Amino acid sequence: MGKTRPMDDKTRDHSLPKGRQVEDAALAEVAMMLGDLPRRRDMLIEALHAIQDQAGFLAARHLAALAEMFRLSQAEVYEVASFYHHFDIVKEGERAPAPLTIRICDGLSCEMAGAGGLLDRLRDTTDATRVRIMNVPCIGRCDKAPAAQVGKRAVDNASLERIIEATLDAHEPAVPDYETLEAYRSVQGYQILARVRSGELDAAAAIEIMSDAGLRGLGGAGFPAGRKWQIVRSFDGPRLMTVNADEGEPGTFKDRFWLESSPHRMLEGALIAAHVVGCARIYIYLRDEYPAARMILTHEIAALEEAGMLSIPIELRRGAGAYICGEESAMIESMEGKRGLPRHRPPYIAEKGLFGRPTLNHNVETLSWVPDILRNGARWFAEQGQKDHPGLRSYSVSGRVAKPGVVLAPAGITVTQLIENFCGGMAQGHEFKAFLPGGASGGIFPASMADMALDFGTFEPHGGFVGSHALVVLSQHDSVRAAALNTMRFFAHESCGQCTPCRAGTERLVQLLQQPDRPLMEELVQVMADASICGLGQAAGNCVTHLIRYFPEELA
Repeated sequence: MGKTRPMDDKTRDHSLPKGRQVEDAALAEVAMMLGDLPRRRDMLIEALHAIQDQAGFLAARHLAALAEMFRLSQAEVYEVASFYHHFDIVKEGERAPAPLTIRICDGLSCEMAGAGGLLDRLRDTTDATRVRIMNVPCIGRCDKAPAAQVGKRAVDNASLERIIEATLDAHEPAVPDYETLEAYRSVQGYQILARVRSGELDAAAAIEIMSDAGLRGLGGAGFPAGRKWQIVRSFDGPRLMTVNADEGEPGTFKDRFWLESSPHRMLEGALIAAHVVGCARIYIYLRDEYPAARMILTHEIAALEEAGMLSIPIELRRGAGAYICGEESAMIESMEGKRGLPRHRPPYIAEKGLFGRPTLNHNVETLSWVPDILRNGARWFAEQGQKDHPGLRSYSVSGRVAKPGVVLAPAGITVTQLIENFCGGMAQGHEFKAFLPGGASGGIFPASMADMALDFGTFEPHGGFVGSHALVVLSQHDSVRAAALNTMRFFAHESCGQCTPCRAGTERLVQLLQQPDRPLMEELVQVMADASICGLGQAAGNCVTHLIRYFPEELA
């Protein structure tokens, strides 16, 4: 240790092992950047963030030092760092990235709002040595399309002028006004948690109320929340809990909305669920695209601890730009400091999840309903939905509507009702043509099917689903084929590469959408649905199937 391998391998010191040697100076630099961060495998991604935040990129010498400090091989550290889009690895002899990065979303809603032209103008007017311009997947601001992120600062309804203005404060996110701990407690916040902790509301009663209310997982899968609590509680402890705040489905932004407005609804819900199920620790996995939410959660978790109200430890973990980590087992792999590759199932994470322990996993919105349901009762929640569709939903609505945004509406509402009664109708000059009921993976349906209930089980017989309730609306000015191509490019970019049907299939479908071969497209979509390991590959072809079925004229 302390010696560096010369660039010319012929002159290297053969008394040293082969490969990159670790520099004492690099060890000292990394130690300073990490501070008191624990040197554990599960903290590897946090360590990579700490280095990049301070150095601006991940130098090869620093990765070597990090491997030494974490007692990992350099290959292990490199494979993790290179898996995630937000890590910038700079090898020897390579130029470091520009000090400022501007990210322009090229997701469907942003593409329809002119993101492509904005990208071209930015590239024509910026100095590449000072500013790096990147087109990136959905950043969770679809209602403010086109969306951009300048450093850590989000830019809504982005224009060249607004982006230039944001460069002045790019080092810090703009934190919106939100409900603080004090404000939340003033409206009965944490009273239900107190009842659960005291035993006044025991586990059996809480699970019964949740089951009767009909609350389902609102991250996409729709599994009944009360039933999930029963299942995880049935396995021997210690049990753990994870909160999936890594919403990355194009068209989805509701969890960001709740985190940036009422974070304690989720925090109290998480603490209640953890107490009922008997979880020893809570881990929140937050997508890296939400720096403002990260600042809010960091501050409010600390406020809970200072007030003596943090009855179960909460750890906030930071994603690194990988859509696949929205899948629960891939998220757990990431939280363990690995590449976010989905696990084969069974076993399911309820039995063997984070660190091999039984794990309760919920998304942000699901947990946000828990205190209200236990306070007001199962009937209160269930009756707010339409017939046979219990409860309320937060719908992320974007695209060609007059008023896009997060809409709180009854479960089972139709697309037509949602647009007309909650979104101000269609945008001026636009006529309703098609819609995606569940983001990029939920499929594309014609306006003639807009009177179906937006809820679990409705669109499945037609090869689609509502998933996380992300509604994207298209008009006569939009090409469904172009929309399908946009979603397929997203899936090709975000495939983890673990299985061939998804890795190769998404790339091939991108080609076929540009030069259509209908029989081959149909066959390939079926293979992907049957043979992919996880939901990404299984559902990626939904939009292609619907393009063929409902909009065949666009393939002519």
